[in-house]
Amino acid sequence: MKVNRIVANIAAADPAGARTFYQDILGLDMLMDHGWIQTYGSTATMTVQVSVATEGGNGTPVPDLSIEVDDVDEAHRRMLAAGIAIEYGPADEPWGVRRFYVRDPFGRLVNILMHT
Repeated sequence: MKVNRIVANIAAADPAGARTFYQDILGLDMLMDHGWIQTYGSTATMTVQVSVATEGGNGTPVPDLSIEVDDVDEAHRRMLAAGIAIEYGPADEPWGVRRFYVRDPFGRLVNILMHT
């Protein structure tokens, strides 16, 4: 047996609130919309991964989601332009990532990162 996909499910009273954050800012595609559930993603092949942690690194809280992007500074610029508060960073971490934390529209802590 192999795992084909891991899906993060986020409870929300109004899933449509995710569109600006996940689609417009981060550039994910709307893969499915049934009204009660909206799935954003990419058709690109991605690594399947689950992390279990006591902290988020450098004493930060454990993020609910980590999203790897190809240009973290552009993602940071887009978050600021959308008026989204940055909770941590941007920071160049000693383990080889540049990252920052924000909260999505549902209060989930999201780690936006790229490997350096």
